[in-house]
Amino acid sequence: MIKTLISIGIWALLGWLCAPWLGANAGWMLFTFGLLAMILVSGLQLSRISRWVKNIDAPPPPSVGPWDEVLAPIYRQLRKNRQDIALLNQHVNGIMLAAEALPDGAITLNESMQLTWCNQTASDHIGLNLETDRGHSIFNILRAPEFARYARQNTWPGPVLLHLQNDGQEKSLLVQLTPYGVGQFLIVTRDVTQVEKLETTRKDFVANVSHELRTPLTVLSGFLETLRDMPAESLSGEQKARYQNLMLEQAQRMQAIVADLLTLSTLESSPTAGGEPVRMGSVIRNALQQGHILSNGQHVFVENIAEDLCITGVETELASAVSNLLTNAIRYTPKDGTITVSWYLTEDGHACYSVQDTGIGIASQDIPRLTERFYRVDRGRSRATGGTGLGLAITKHVAMRHNADLTIHSRFGAGSLFSLVFPPARVSLA
Repeated sequence: MIKTLISIGIWALLGWLCAPWLGANAGWMLFTFGLLAMILVSGLQLSRISRWVKNIDAPPPPSVGPWDEVLAPIYRQLRKNRQDIALLNQHVNGIMLAAEALPDGAITLNESMQLTWCNQTASDHIGLNLETDRGHSIFNILRAPEFARYARQNTWPGPVLLHLQNDGQEKSLLVQLTPYGVGQFLIVTRDVTQVEKLETTRKDFVANVSHELRTPLTVLSGFLETLRDMPAESLSGEQKARYQNLMLEQAQRMQAIVADLLTLSTLESSPTAGGEPVRMGSVIRNALQQGHILSNGQHVFVENIAEDLCITGVETELASAVSNLLTNAIRYTPKDGTITVSWYLTEDGHACYSVQDTGIGIASQDIPRLTERFYRVDRGRSRATGGTGLGLAITKHVAMRHNADLTIHSRFGAGSLFSLVFPPARVSLA
């Protein structure tokens, strides 16, 4: 504004100075021409400003006269606002990335309990599709009566446990609803499927250990009470010897269970085994010698063993796995059955130890659970054969520690094939 007044004053001064020489009319004409020139220049400047206003992200036009003092602070403020918005967007993006990286699911709802956003974990937990489910009521998306009763409460002091089916798999989710902001709600989901399985396994393990030890303890206590309460002369030497043998048998059974439990604990303490090359041919031969003794000539053994094939690992663990598979085959194969023991190198460089029998076989529904601790297809028959119910669990852990796979193929009444397949990285030749 000051520059404009100064310019008008200059043109007026020029007209006044020229009036004595050129006349008053010439002075006024010069003053009028100056004003017209200023109006024309101002129009051009306003036109440039008008074009800039359509793209305010660009720097303002230079040299627009008195408008420079107006445009400069506006542009500086606009640039500062853009920087602040960019910084806020960066923070928001960081928060969104952090929310996406959360191991728990996060779902935001508006005041009408309609979905506004969710992270990928929540999509996996509940099967949400943000593109199609946004704006829909959470009660139409998560159709669980337990959740509906929980969400319609006035307060939510704790989470609710839901059991959902998603993609054919059952999941256990802890769902916590929390209000935040103004009329907004947050749902946090946590997958506790594995935790529930571990808790069930722990309970089953405690129950199974108690059950397995209770039988021999009952027998032992029964015989001890009998020997204590009966007069010494009422039992013959033969009866005493029989009672002592039965008690010794039950004590040895408890020792075997405890030994196998300690073995399992040792195997679980480290995920992988190092070791050195083990001549598996010798290990299998030793297991076969013990197998012949256990069989007592009642079975036919067929051997196919590569003597020079070695596995890098722990010999005692490998010997335990080899013996467990062979012992199971002997125990569950009827008299005159055939047991085939093989140790060979496959075409793709893997080493395979397999035990095939013509025994009673296993029903298909029982095969996935065979490696569980204390799982028995036929409890009565298993105890009669002297097994602890831990052999295949030990074998599975030995296989895992040696990066091997334990495969089981069987058909009820038609025999079984158990195989340990070791990766090429652990195979060597003697």
